Amino acid sequence: MATFVLVHGAWNGGWCWRKIAPLLRQAGHEVFTPTLTGLGERAHLASPDIGLGTHIQDLVGVLEWEGLHGTILVGHSFGGVAITGVAERAAARLAHLVYLDATVPRDGESRRAMMGETAWAGLERSAREGGDGWRLPPPAITLPDPDDARWVASKLVPQPLRTYAEPLRLRDPAALALPRTYTHGRTGNLATSFAPFAARARWAGWRCRELSAEHLCYATAPRETADLLLEIAALP
Repeated sequence: MATFVLVHGAWNGGWCWRKIAPLLRQAGHEVFTPTLTGLGERAHLASPDIGLGTHIQDLVGVLEWEGLHGTILVGHSFGGVAITGVAERAAARLAHLVYLDATVPRDGESRRAMMGETAWAGLERSAREGGDGWRLPPPAITLPDPDDARWVASKLVPQPLRTYAEPLRLRDPAALALPRTYTHGRTGNLATSFAPFAARARWAGWRCRELSAEHLCYATAPRETADLLLEIAALP
């Protein structure tokens, strides 16, 4: 039996794994789907002080308080930054990192640095105009199935902008030695946005896979996504 900790991306919450977690549990695995501070059902805790460090501590807390070891830590989208930071803090509790169409930071990088100053200025403008200067409003959601789109859109909440601004320091050799898999969703309007991170993973020699799915694979391809995670759980 494997233990999965599934980490959502920006604007999301633990709710996003509702279609995937049962499939993993039916296969006999233990699954945790934490919601990061200020998001999902914890949106009432949102504040300008919440940064990437807050979210990393959220996840380290799950590993420690649940007594987890040999964990497969899965990060979707912006969750890739968070799980990278968790590995720096708790490598001994982890068995595998899975970047599910996720952001892959290098040492010293923040999401701001990865996107560039022009894109960052657009985010700051959105936060000023629709989020009191510190909250990033959710994006519009377009998916092939309108029901999927309505479900996702109804659950999204603003993302604390500071989570995009804090850089990561990647220094722990044990963290760098952890096995990693990158999975790239090759369809939909965000396929090209995450292709550079898939390229980073290939360059680093990670195990790489593709999904014939949208970026929001938790909504559009839960069975295929679960099957890929089950494949990873079966690795020696």
